[in-house]
Amino acid sequence: MASNKLLASATKQASYNMVFQVAFRVMTFLLNAFLLRYISKEMVGVVNVRLTLLYTTIIFVSHEAFRRACLSGGDRHNWKQTVNLIWCTVPLGFVCTGVFTAVWLYLLERPDPETIPHYSLGVIAFAASAFVELFADQLWLMTQALLFVRLKVVIDSLWIAVRCVTTVILVVYFPHLGLIAFSIAQVMGSVALVLAYYAYFTYYIRTASADDSFPLKTIRDFFPIWPTGKKPWTSPELARLTWSFFKQGILKQLLTEGERYVMTIFDVLSFGDQGVYDIINNLGSLAARFIFLPIEDGGYLFFGQSLKRGKPIRDQEKESLALVSRVLQSLLKVVVLIGLIILVFGYAYSFLALDIYAGEMLSSGSGPSLLRWYCVYVLLIASTGPQSASYLLP
Repeated sequence: MASNKLLASATKQASYNMVFQVAFRVMTFLLNAFLLRYISKEMVGVVNVRLTLLYTTIIFVSHEAFRRACLSGGDRHNWKQTVNLIWCTVPLGFVCTGVFTAVWLYLLERPDPETIPHYSLGVIAFAASAFVELFADQLWLMTQALLFVRLKVVIDSLWIAVRCVTTVILVVYFPHLGLIAFSIAQVMGSVALVLAYYAYFTYYIRTASADDSFPLKTIRDFFPIWPTGKKPWTSPELARLTWSFFKQGILKQLLTEGERYVMTIFDVLSFGDQGVYDIINNLGSLAARFIFLPIEDGGYLFFGQSLKRGKPIRDQEKESLALVSRVLQSLLKVVVLIGLIILVFGYAYSFLALDIYAGEMLSSGSGPSLLRWYCVYVLLIASTGPQSASYLLP
């Protein structure tokens, strides 16, 4: 019964996340189409490739492995130890922010200051936004592990809305700001996300009944605290699992952001060409990511709490193992079928889609061919999400 209830909750979360991903991708899609009338391809390349890569790199190194590890096992963990472990992302993030900011400022090629001014301020702002978001990691963990499904969707939507609305207002009404407009929007989005988490859970704790099972009873519990008795400051098992997830995640990060690392480190494309590539990448992933990513996130939640990671199959509960096998089989069938549909229709209508979206700038040249190959890529990655989510020995 518990596994079936967990499956229902994970499915519900995946559905809500799917709706959020649709809204996020559609908003990004429309925002790019609108902003292309006001900014240059070079600006798109710097913001969406160079600076966004800095943000995602800091996020990955600082907390991705911690999040995955702390979600494994659900309520079987000691929550005080788990909160202590997740707060390790802050000092780690501080170091990563400093190191990667220095790399982006002093080791990588800078854009032409006449074309893209205020580059240094943009680097600092995007790095700072990633660091600020680490202060809400323990509350994000509670949202995921205790299945506050709607809350996550609302807060993520707020984050996207604040960032997009701020960007549009500043770019349209203050065009002289240039990169500063994107920097302000990025920081405001991150601050809004952190404040929303703290505001909600502060209200929740103050209004919760005495017999509420929520593990954080006071605001002090949001922060690191030494466990009672002779228990260690954090769980050694979770610490080892975090390291395992980090090693496993390096390859995934390289596969996910590999083309951006190549463009950034080896300077194989101009910033204008990087902007064109990013636009086509967003268009090509519009149908794929809003489906595959929520399925993978829901899979991590379901498989991580249904199975005991790090233990062989013979030591798993037979009922849970049978349910996990059926769910994995069904997920693989669904994502492969979706990938085939995207390939068939995307390959046929690539030119038309680009011509409607941005005119001759994208539909001429190599744009349609690039989008067709992206559809093939979508089919290839369709099955990787459910398989990585169900991996038992991270």
